[in-house]
Amino acid sequence: MLVVLLAIVLAVWVTRRSSRAADQRLTGVVADFNAQMESTVRELASALERAQEEGRKSRYLGELAASIDLDDVLARVLEAATALSHADGALINVDSVAGGKPLIATIGLSAEEAERHALAGPPRGRRARAAIAYEYTAEELERNGELIHAGVAVRIPGDVEPVGLLAVFTRTPGQQFGDEETRELEELAVQAGPAIENARRFREARQLADMDALTGLHNRRFFHETLAREVARAQRYGRRLALIVLDLDDFKAINDRIGHLAGDDVLSELGERMREVVRSADVACRIGGEEFAVVLPESTLDDAEQLYERLLRAVSSRPFGEAGHLSLSGGITELHADDDKTSFFERADEALYRAKSSGKSRSVSADGGSPPEPRV
Repeated sequence: MLVVLLAIVLAVWVTRRSSRAADQRLTGVVADFNAQMESTVRELASALERAQEEGRKSRYLGELAASIDLDDVLARVLEAATALSHADGALINVDSVAGGKPLIATIGLSAEEAERHALAGPPRGRRARAAIAYEYTAEELERNGELIHAGVAVRIPGDVEPVGLLAVFTRTPGQQFGDEETRELEELAVQAGPAIENARRFREARQLADMDALTGLHNRRFFHETLAREVARAQRYGRRLALIVLDLDDFKAINDRIGHLAGDDVLSELGERMREVVRSADVACRIGGEEFAVVLPESTLDDAEQLYERLLRAVSSRPFGEAGHLSLSGGITELHADDDKTSFFERADEALYRAKSSGKSRSVSADGGSPPEPRV
């Protein structure tokens, strides 16, 4: 009887031990399966993200040949550049064939950052690339946690010589662009070069018809074309856009006093002073007899107010020959989400009227609006 009991106890113990071992094996199998599934999901998500980025870049690049407008071409290249890993902003510096100021276009950078981080020219050397790194004080880092920390720049090749420079930047501390990202940027520059060069040549040919002969600024027709294009682009991509409308105070009295020929000399010198002050990305135009306008892409109401103050100083700081000391009045506004080119211009023009009515030699700012939401 005792032997039978011992046999039964032994059988129960062996059965339970086998069951626990089976449970442990089953738990291990399930854990391995879950780990494999999580790894597969991560790989699929990463592959989908890469495919989406490649799709975006291919779409932008595919649209390059469809446009001869330089601003459109640059905008599409910038969109493709920011699809690179770690790229928080991008900049294109296009050389001017006529020897004027280079054209600078950006995305993801403020106007101040564009001025600060723009490079003087394309990188030199066999590899035609340049790594960029910035160092900041502890105070600067504490004041602004979104500073540009690093970047990489490559040449944009042309038929004979490079047409400019393409750079991307990151705001992540310690982040650098590796060989893979740099290679992709170089490939993008090679693909973009012919489209940029063709569009640049077309623009420079058009400029002869777009310039005001007296002031050297863009004329009224070019202003309205540019305003319509920049408003549409800002609405499409959700970008900032500001506008200044200016008037030379008491110009009729100047003409009456010193004559129209001397008055033309005043306007010519005013155009020269304006060109010295406006940024390369700004579009300064003469839109009437003594009325001017400046379109400020990627700019806020504050940016426009600061530009007006610089223009006022440039005009009033020294006399205009026989005409003496002069001043400018300005109306300033920023694009609203529901604006079209007409409402945008009319709001700035109304602000100019209020500035003239309130004493001249000053600016009036219309209410600022929130930036447009990008259209998908």
